[in-house]
Amino acid sequence: MVGKRISLLSLVLAAGLCASPASAEEGNIFSNLLKYGGTTVPPSQPKELEAAYCPTVDVAEGGAALRIMAGSNVRTQISVGRMARECARREDGSIALKVGVEARVLLGPAGSPGRFDVPVTVSVKYDDKVVASRVGRTTAEIDKGEAQTIAQIIVDDLTVPAAMTRDYEIEVSLGASKAPSKPKPRRKPAAAAAPAGGGDAAQ
Repeated sequence: MVGKRISLLSLVLAAGLCASPASAEEGNIFSNLLKYGGTTVPPSQPKELEAAYCPTVDVAEGGAALRIMAGSNVRTQISVGRMARECARREDGSIALKVGVEARVLLGPAGSPGRFDVPVTVSVKYDDKVVASRVGRTTAEIDKGEAQTIAQIIVDDLTVPAAMTRDYEIEVSLGASKAPSKPKPRRKPAAAAAPAGGGDAAQ
């Protein structure tokens, strides 16, 4: 048995010595045998990505409920139920974020069965500033004879920038957020008209 091992090692050595020099990247038969346990280089494995930081989802202040009014009476009330999130790290270091929200739709005194729009805003905050925001919406239907239903919304096109992936927050709010309006440019005061005749004003 020992003789066979020596013979095999001799053949590998001989093959390595006779072979033309390989590039440093690929090595040679002998170095491959020592490094990989075989004469060939195994296929490269994809780089294992670091687990993504994935904070719990919070409800924004004032965003837990949404009322649709009919005059002074409530037509429909929507409230936040269960929430879930999924965070996956990308190769560039950013995080792909998916958030699911369950909302309860309830008829008010002025409500009647039908179809209702359910909008939800999902925001990513860093240092108390919103750095990404998306609106997801669905249609909830309350059948005749029923007073409530459950709606589910999934928002899956949010990205957390790589520089903010260790300390960001996720917030949910019922309703569609409005982008802050840009201040209108101030009008410049009209230039004063020159005195008639172009002469100096009287002292």
